[in-house]
Amino acid sequence: MIVKTRWQTWRRRLGRLFVGGATVGVVFILGVIASGWQAFGKRASGERRVRMEASPQYRDGIFVNPQPLWNDILGASTSLWSPSPVASAKDGEVAVLFSDGAQFNTPPPSGLRVTWLGHSTLLLEIDGLRILTDPLFGERASPFTWVGPRRWYPPPIALEDMPAVDAVVISHDHHDHLQHSTIERIKDWDTTFIVPIGVGAHLAYWGVPPERIVELDWWQPTRLEGKNGGAGVDVVCTPARHASGRHLLDQNHTLWAGYAVIGPEHRLFFSGDTGLFPAMTEIGERFGPFDVSMIETGAYNPAWPDWHIGPEQAVRAAGMLRSKLMLPIHWGLWSLAPHGWTEPAERVVVEAERRHMPIVVPRPGQSIEPSQPPPLVRWWPSLPWQTGAENPIVSRLVDPEPVTPSSP
Repeated sequence: MIVKTRWQTWRRRLGRLFVGGATVGVVFILGVIASGWQAFGKRASGERRVRMEASPQYRDGIFVNPQPLWNDILGASTSLWSPSPVASAKDGEVAVLFSDGAQFNTPPPSGLRVTWLGHSTLLLEIDGLRILTDPLFGERASPFTWVGPRRWYPPPIALEDMPAVDAVVISHDHHDHLQHSTIERIKDWDTTFIVPIGVGAHLAYWGVPPERIVELDWWQPTRLEGKNGGAGVDVVCTPARHASGRHLLDQNHTLWAGYAVIGPEHRLFFSGDTGLFPAMTEIGERFGPFDVSMIETGAYNPAWPDWHIGPEQAVRAAGMLRSKLMLPIHWGLWSLAPHGWTEPAERVVVEAERRHMPIVVPRPGQSIEPSQPPPLVRWWPSLPWQTGAENPIVSRLVDPEPVTPSSP
């Protein structure tokens, strides 16, 4: 009888402990969801949903790539446990060029100027218009304010000091490209928001006026009219090889893209996030040659070689796109992959030299004019890094380059 009573007592205690633990767990999960709820965004509905479903890229309820993405789940998981000891920059290692934005009071003499603000955020000044890409002025690449990749340095130019822009161009809805906290601060700008189809639902949910949202499918253009009777530029949504999603249950429910910007005097290409894919050649043939192509270079891994292009393939892509100059982006702001933080720059410099591709690697905050690019300066510290041979990134389902026969 005593043994039975003791067992009943312990059973009640264990039961209360289990219920208490489960309650805490549920409350924690609900708290996490609540803290990121607004930043998760919103699914498309109504006319927007109808247009998405009519897209050639939309199949069986999601958007797809012509060349599917391959993943080595085990390799990706293993790599997380053995990152480079220099995967993140230390304080002061990134040579940021901070500014109050006064330089934008004077138009670029050449008519074309590009200012890199870190990762994939660029201010493009082309033929009298200004375009801001994938604006990131908040602290984390995350739906949460308390966890997620944290930026290594403040924005080179404070958002309050940014000049007026004619368009904000967004490549896709991942948190390191579409940042809720930044959109909250710029939603009332008198500007046009150009996004791939489906992404407009997030912006409208966060308060961007619907009449300022332009959603494009691949190969579709939109016109930005010039000021004071200027000629204006065309912004063309181009294919990319990537994915989308802001939480586990909305994967690939919006489209991803790059952009060609075509003015009366100059042409630019902005890759967004992408692996290597054959249609880059078609983009170059239809819209090139480009005065400068801004191509993602960092955040790569052999376990997911189709998601991000890697340094060597980025330089190859610049050639496919018929680029006169390449500017590597998608690096130098936060740690999103196991490789060393300076490795993308080191590898792209080596490959560009091998391929005789002109490149420019500006400091965060530095402006360059492609017609007179500054000389290459290794402003980043000398840290350990792996070569392309040691850590190769090779996208699948892309024909290898033809081998040129050597001269006798």
